[in-house]
Amino acid sequence: MAENVKYSIKQHIGLVLRGYKVYNKLNYSPAVLSLILSSAVEAVVPFINLFFSAIIINELTGARESERLMILVIWVISLNLVALVAQRGLGRWQEYCNDRHWMGVYKVHSDKMLSLDFCDVENPEVRKQYEDLNQHHNGMGFGLGRLRLVLGGIIGGLVRVVLSAALAFALFSTRVYENSPLQWLDSVWMIIAVLFVIILMILLPPYFTILGGKIYQKATHDNNILNRFFAFYWFKMTQDSTAAKDIRIYNQKSIISKQSNLVNQKFFSSFINFAKYDARMNTVGTAIANLCNGAIFLYIALKAMGGAFGVGEIVLYAGAIVQFNGGFSTMLTGVGQLMTNNPFLDKVFQFLDLPNPMYKGSLTTEKRSDNKYELEFCNVSFKYPGTDEYVLKNVSLKFNVGQRLAIVGENGSGKTTFIKLLCRLYDPDEGEILLNGIDIKKYDYDDYKGIFSVVFQDFELLPFTLGENVAVGIDYDEEKVLQVLENSGFGERLETMPKGLKSYLYKTLEEDGVEPSGGEAQKIALARALYKDASFIILDEPTAALDPIAEFEVYSKMNEIVGDKTAVFISHRLSSCRFCSDIAVFHKGELIQRGSHDDLVADESNKYHELWNAQAQYYE
Repeated sequence: MAENVKYSIKQHIGLVLRGYKVYNKLNYSPAVLSLILSSAVEAVVPFINLFFSAIIINELTGARESERLMILVIWVISLNLVALVAQRGLGRWQEYCNDRHWMGVYKVHSDKMLSLDFCDVENPEVRKQYEDLNQHHNGMGFGLGRLRLVLGGIIGGLVRVVLSAALAFALFSTRVYENSPLQWLDSVWMIIAVLFVIILMILLPPYFTILGGKIYQKATHDNNILNRFFAFYWFKMTQDSTAAKDIRIYNQKSIISKQSNLVNQKFFSSFINFAKYDARMNTVGTAIANLCNGAIFLYIALKAMGGAFGVGEIVLYAGAIVQFNGGFSTMLTGVGQLMTNNPFLDKVFQFLDLPNPMYKGSLTTEKRSDNKYELEFCNVSFKYPGTDEYVLKNVSLKFNVGQRLAIVGENGSGKTTFIKLLCRLYDPDEGEILLNGIDIKKYDYDDYKGIFSVVFQDFELLPFTLGENVAVGIDYDEEKVLQVLENSGFGERLETMPKGLKSYLYKTLEEDGVEPSGGEAQKIALARALYKDASFIILDEPTAALDPIAEFEVYSKMNEIVGDKTAVFISHRLSSCRFCSDIAVFHKGELIQRGSHDDLVADESNKYHELWNAQAQYYE
């Protein structure tokens, strides 16, 4: 729920203006301009008919010249036709902008998330900020989405107010007959009284509408919980094939149904109460508007009886007053909705303004054809933000060029954290990491990342074509893609795919998409790492989803595949260590052993020997 923050008028205006500036850039098209023009033209159309209706009625009750009547009718038809064409054209333009706008808001949020330092991406508070923004937008349109919903009403209302005020001005300047008993209608006090009624008609109905609408601001927290619940039960639990197996084996359908019913009862009952309150407020506002309209119509009728104007003007002024009331009401309601939305908009900008504190550096890593890079950890210690426990403690380790290094240890020993620091997804709290003797913080961030190819344990493939996944691009070297797929062990599977490299992975975008198994996905991820052709190849559990035969095949070819590059393997399966010339053993965040497989396994008093013998039965 948005906090009850008080903003000054200047702050309100600043938030709204910044919001529309962002909104207008969402779809790379003038979304704000399309809304303004479309709403303005739509607001003008009633005044065309109102103005000409008054003239035609006066002509029918007066001279009744058929030629003049024909000209007036032609004018009405022509202007309505022009307005209709303009409305349709501008409406289509607005729809084009708005159709993309809703998803564009998600893109603003996700683009910021993708640009954040990795330490912030893993920060639970930042992730909650991100999820809340999407929930606010998805549930009730609060945030950037609300700007589109109210802008049309504000612009249309403003146009209606200006035009109706211009038409209704003569209502007060035209006077009744001099000897009429209704001359009191032209008195200053009467005019003040009528204006007072108009002001009531302008202010009170929107006030009650805004008052009723505010209840939904308070309801947004419950709505977010409801959305998360049904996103989980209706989408994940029904569409995830893994969940589908558990649902059937453990007969979870009944508990899902019961929980859904409980949530329905709890949250929808509260929304019914909110809706009732909103309806009461709108009813009060509508009643006030109708009473005020009745008083104004009586004033117009009495002035007409006093001879101030004819029948046509009755239609004109009555219509103008209705339009003035509706326009002002819509405009003020829209402004009120913008103010109600500003706490949510403020949260959007707090998220978008999150800094990237990680120093990015400026030195080039110097692209070397001989891969003569040397990396060294010097007394590196690290603890994750928000925690007091060190994950790595005083780690010192140097990579030799062309080396095959295996990093082993039990779960939680710091292996994956070591890789995150190496790739500079995090910076160490103590100590430093050197590349060719220079602190890696001094290198250009993107340039430094370019020397690594990594297959993380929790890697992700995209629902694009196989070739695009491997090359991470639309244009790519097909021969190179085929070669790395063959090297990663995916060659035989590729031959069975009718569209080859053009085959889509998964069915998200294409109905005939290929669903790779866990092992196949891991081979594709390995091919992606090889295609990048970086100087360092890092594989975090690279064969976890492979069977022993496929694992042996990958490791047997690894020396050939990696060539003169430096390779780092993280693995729970110590069988992989036999392919490496150097092994680093981590335990409780510390580097406790380092050496060759034969030397480490011979030392019966240390951790590696214990780990090896615990798994040895699987290798014999």
